[in-house]
Amino acid sequence: MVSESKESCILKVRVQPKASRNQIDGYEEGALRLRVTAPPTEGKANTAVIALLAKALGVSKSRLGIVRGHGSRNKTVSVDTLTEQEVRRRIEASSAG
Repeated sequence: MVSESKESCILKVRVQPKASRNQIDGYEEGALRLRVTAPPTEGKANTAVIALLAKALGVSKSRLGIVRGHGSRNKTVSVDTLTEQEVRRRIEASSAG
């Protein structure tokens, strides 16, 4: 996690595109590790990252946005309406299930 305001937070995310399945691997070296099946072309992996996080966090895709790293595996994603603690709790709950 990078920072947090009243009702939003910023996540550091490390993405592996063209994986065998969409999944969240948990936190590693301060970043949330994600695998997406989409290729890293034409923004397809970015779209898959937003969809995967939205589903795991139980929020609409419009509440998420890639702030930095559109063309990189290392991304910064903003999450509106959730605090850092709530994001961690929901990620851990979705990864366990």
